[in-house]
Amino acid sequence: MTVFALPDLGEGLQEAELVAWHVAAGDHVVADQPLASVETEKAVVEIPSPRAGRVKRLCAVPGDRIKVGAALVEFEDAAHADEGAIVGELPERKPAAPAPLPAPAAKAAASPAVRALARQLGVDLAAVAGSGVGGTITRADVEAAAQRAAEPAKAPSVAGERLSALQRAMARNMARAHAEIVPATVSDDVDVDSWPDSPPVTLRLVRAVVAGAKAEPALNAWYDGRAETLERRATVDIGVAVDTEAGLIVPVLRDAGGRSGADLAAELRRLTEGARSRTLPPADLRGASITLSNFGAIAGRYGQLVIVPPQVAILGAGRLMPRVVAGERGPVVHRVLPLSLTFDHRAVTGGQAARFLAAVMADLGRAA
Repeated sequence: MTVFALPDLGEGLQEAELVAWHVAAGDHVVADQPLASVETEKAVVEIPSPRAGRVKRLCAVPGDRIKVGAALVEFEDAAHADEGAIVGELPERKPAAPAPLPAPAAKAAASPAVRALARQLGVDLAAVAGSGVGGTITRADVEAAAQRAAEPAKAPSVAGERLSALQRAMARNMARAHAEIVPATVSDDVDVDSWPDSPPVTLRLVRAVVAGAKAEPALNAWYDGRAETLERRATVDIGVAVDTEAGLIVPVLRDAGGRSGADLAAELRRLTEGARSRTLPPADLRGASITLSNFGAIAGRYGQLVIVPPQVAILGAGRLMPRVVAGERGPVVHRVLPLSLTFDHRAVTGGQAARFLAAVMADLGRAA
C-alpha cells in the first residue's frame, strides 16, 4: 500500500472535513499512530495509520472536504532507501545555482509634458497603462489615474465563511424541517417557587418531558409524511440541545423514563461533556424521539422552536426569573419558568399538545 484513502467512517457518512494533521511529509510513523483529525457532521475523530512507514505526501490541507475513498496520505514505497536512517551517511547535495539578477524595469513611454503632469498630480507612471500608440501614456491616462487615487477607498470585500461539517448538517436539517413540518406552538408559565435555590433545571425538565409523554404518547413519536403513519416510541429518548463553540449538538438521553435520578444526572453529564469536546460517537447523536431545549440558560423567554423530522415535538424552557403572581392575600413575587411547546400539526392536535404541556407543568410545579 502506497496511498491510504479516507476510510468508511460508518453511519452512512460520505465525507469529512480535515481539521488538522498530526504528521508531516518525511515523518516516520508506526501502525495505528494518529495521522489526522477529521470532522464529520457528528464528531471530530482521529484517523490512525494503517501501517508503519515514511510519509511521502499529505494529500489535503486543513479545511478540505474529503470524500470517503479519496487519497489522504501517500507513503514512500518500501523499495526506496531511507537515507535518514543511516548513521554517518549524508546524501550528496549539489550547490544551488545562483539566482538570476532581476531584469531592469522598463521605463514608461510618455512625453516630457505628460511626465511633468504626472509629477504635478503625484501619479506613478510605472503603475499607469498607456492607451496611446504603442502603449504611450497620454494626459488622459494620467488624469484618470489621479482621479482614481482621489476616490475614497472602497471597503475590501469579505470572502464568505465556509460552514463546518456540523454547521452544514444543521443547515440541511433546518431546510428539511422548513420544507416538511407544519409547526404550531403553545406557551405557558409554571410557578416553580417551591424549587430549591439552585435547582438542576435540565434534570427537572427531563423528568417533566417523561411525564408529558406518559400523558400524551402521541408527542413522543415519529411521523412519516410519505406513508402518513405515526410511530409511537416505546421509550422516551430525549434529544438534549447543547450549545457548544462548534455549534448546536443534540446528544440523545436514552430511556429517560427508565433511569433513576442519579443515573440520569451521570448520563446527562457524560453527554454534555462529550458534546462540548466533540468526542461522542454517532450512535449517541441519533434516534431521539422528542427534543428538549433549555435556551433560557442563556437568554430568552418564549420561542418558536424547530422540529427535526421524524420527531413531532420539541419543548423549550425560557429564562427562570422572578415574576409578580397572584397569592392568597395579594400579589407576591415567585420564580416562574416560561415554557414553549412546538409540535407538528400534521400529526399532533392542539388538544394533545395542550395536555402534554399541562402534564409537564404539573410535574415541574412539584417541590421535588
